[in-house]
Amino acid sequence: MAQLYFYYSSMNAGKSTTLLQSAYNYREQGLTPVLYTAALDDRTQAGVISSRIGLQAEANTFTEHTNLFSQISLLVDGQRPHCVLVDESQFLSRAQVDQLARVVDELQIPVLCFGIRTDFMGELFAGSERLLAIADKLKEIKTICHCGKKATMVVRLDESGHVVKHGDKISVGGNEKYKPLCRRHFGEAIA
Repeated sequence: MAQLYFYYSSMNAGKSTTLLQSAYNYREQGLTPVLYTAALDDRTQAGVISSRIGLQAEANTFTEHTNLFSQISLLVDGQRPHCVLVDESQFLSRAQVDQLARVVDELQIPVLCFGIRTDFMGELFAGSERLLAIADKLKEIKTICHCGKKATMVVRLDESGHVVKHGDKISVGGNEKYKPLCRRHFGEAIA
């Protein structure tokens, strides 16, 4: 039975690595995964999912205007995918998460979404909020704070390495721009 999964964490927990390993496992069994990533995440290259440990794979991209159910439905008419893997799922809209739920419910294709739960101010992203509400399975991928405790939050850093306390909700970046922290150190950092 197909299900909608949400694998969430803060930065640097291995979400993209886990997604790429899942895609590899499907391919190794002769099955076809379909990969998606946010078009706005072009840190490496647009349409490529890349992990910090050097793994990467080509992917379809989505913008806020992409109808994922329609796109995936068209694939079913051609070569039916065996699963859909979505990186950077925090950037999905509420409607797109509902479209992915329809992929699961109507097309019977499992969908695995990987993303960050909260932004640099501790607020839920729209895609993450909807996934937390309707996903069949929620799985936390853990990483650690500099103190050794589980990191559940993330702070944004400026060019000098100082914590940013205001700004746009979305600003794509990696280790140079974001740092995972436990709740205690997050609270101290944004105070």
